[in-house]
Amino acid sequence: MERDFDILIKGGTIYDGLGNPGKALDVAVRNDKIKALAADIDPAKASRVIDARGMAVAPGFIDPHSHTDIELLVNPRGESKIRQGVTTEIGGNCGFTLFPVSYRNWEEKRGYCDKKYGVPLTWRTMSEFLEHLEYRGISLNYATLIGHSTVRECVFGLQDRPPTPEEMAAMKNLVREDMEKGALGISSGLIYIPGCYADRNELIELCRVAAAYGGVYTTHMRNEADQLAEAVEEAITIASEARISLQISHLKLAYPRNWSKIHWVLSRISEVKAQGMEILADRYPYTATSTVLSAFLPPWIQEGTTSEFLNRLLDPALEGKIREYIKAQEEKVGSWDNVFISSVLGKENERLVGKSIREASEEARKEPYLFIRDLLVAEENQVWMINFSLNEDNFKRIIQHPLVVIGSDGWARAPYGPLGRDKPHPRSYGTFPRMLGRYVREEKIMTLEQAIAKMTSLTARKFGLYGRGILREGFFADCVVFDPDRVIDRATWTEPHRYPEGIPYVLVNGVLVVFEGEHTGATPGRILRKNHGLSI
Repeated sequence: MERDFDILIKGGTIYDGLGNPGKALDVAVRNDKIKALAADIDPAKASRVIDARGMAVAPGFIDPHSHTDIELLVNPRGESKIRQGVTTEIGGNCGFTLFPVSYRNWEEKRGYCDKKYGVPLTWRTMSEFLEHLEYRGISLNYATLIGHSTVRECVFGLQDRPPTPEEMAAMKNLVREDMEKGALGISSGLIYIPGCYADRNELIELCRVAAAYGGVYTTHMRNEADQLAEAVEEAITIASEARISLQISHLKLAYPRNWSKIHWVLSRISEVKAQGMEILADRYPYTATSTVLSAFLPPWIQEGTTSEFLNRLLDPALEGKIREYIKAQEEKVGSWDNVFISSVLGKENERLVGKSIREASEEARKEPYLFIRDLLVAEENQVWMINFSLNEDNFKRIIQHPLVVIGSDGWARAPYGPLGRDKPHPRSYGTFPRMLGRYVREEKIMTLEQAIAKMTSLTARKFGLYGRGILREGFFADCVVFDPDRVIDRATWTEPHRYPEGIPYVLVNGVLVVFEGEHTGATPGRILRKNHGLSI
């Protein structure tokens, strides 16, 4: 007998994603859409019934700040994200993407894909990469930004200079091409090479191209510490001049001497919003950052190819200047005890993963400077770190701000296979359940409906993800069913590859991907491409 519905989520408390209090309603799904939201829907009308009594039912969570890309080619199940209830990833943040590829950045991209993950680099454009994901099949929805640093490197390499008129035109053409093919906007990473070499005029010109297609500008600002105020003003100026919607990535204030700037930062964001700017920020619920170890080195030494950079690092004539720069970084950090190695490229130094710079350097019987230098050389500059530099009270004030949404700044990982290596930041496994469990249930810094809105509709609206982020008839059936009394993260700094608890069911496009807490193996995810202001 044909049923009216494929799946019925029955007996739960529905949170629509718009910040409204929960309601006792059932959710009926047919094909990939929500067919009905009503009380006491007859279970006989559904082919499958999910008992959601005592559970919260919300729109699938949307991660606005993800670095997932090749991970979905390595493992299409998106384990660490889908088990958090994340049904849509927005990748390409902080200025880096796996496209476009030219002869200038081919070797760097190929080395990353092949050496680290054993995935051959067989694409050159965004469209070709997304087609690979579609052909492979993925468990969650995926959309992407265009990486400014990658576009710059693709056109004229890792050079510390402004683009020529011809190079500027080439960069604009690449951005235009990807926006026409469905990118959500453009991202920058202004502490990284080569993004840090760009001035604001270059960024304004490229953002104007993205703005013409209704895109968003997301930025890892030029500074999140001593020059934070200047960096915020630069981001606002770029967005204002380009007339583009602004997203400040992982809003934070690094190092104790900057923590008091919190009031100014949040007031400034509110002020420009009141003046008419479309602005949001995102943040993860942790007090440590994670980035490349070479972020502690001066930008001028990193110009050019990896081999050129490492040769400069080993140049005795430059050692004095490099030491002076790193000493200033150590003063900000407070102690090398606060910086941990989280990832290396090769197996020889895997024993160092999880150890602090101080501990690892003492074991190597080297001073920290020489240890950092030699490790970067040995690992071809592919070393990641975790830096405990943030403040818990500041985090709470940031996340409570109405213009801040929740984003992980993480990857879709898994505790097994190539994605289970290293000791990454636990945010890849724990961001969303940590927010719901620790900060909503335990510390009560906001209501459940407010937190869900920050995970769903606010982000969907910002990035133009039409038909997602809200539980509404006719919208896509991306749903997460969780126990508000049990949901919690389990990933820790020492054991980061641990799934959360209290999220038994996750649907993507009407298909159960997580059932009774286990991954079904289903891959119903879609590539979300922006088209005339809508993403479908």
